[in-house]
Amino acid sequence: MANDFKNAHKQGVTTITDVYIAPVDKTSILLELDVANVTSGIVSVTVTVTDHDASTPDTQTHLVKTAPLPTGGTLQVVSGQKLILEAEDKVQVMTTGACDVVASVLEDV
Repeated sequence: MANDFKNAHKQGVTTITDVYIAPVDKTSILLELDVANVTSGIVSVTVTVTDHDASTPDTQTHLVKTAPLPTGGTLQVVSGQKLILEAEDKVQVMTTGACDVVASVLEDV
């Protein structure tokens, strides 16, 4: 089993966007998730994790819901803690204005 550090990037997010999906048959650890407001106004940020489990299909949980993010600001949604993502779990971000998102992940643990 190889541990692979990866970054998932999305630019200009304005609609619900899959930022990271854990590979099939692998467990990943989300180490950090940052959202940066690249607009000239305040935006709202929502981040969810979808648990892709056969017994409870696609249960969605909010990490943050409609959090205000000022112009030029950055929101560290996951920082310092770790979030386990099992096979095909996904992290999604939705904003009300253009934001850039980066997720740091340790795959295949």
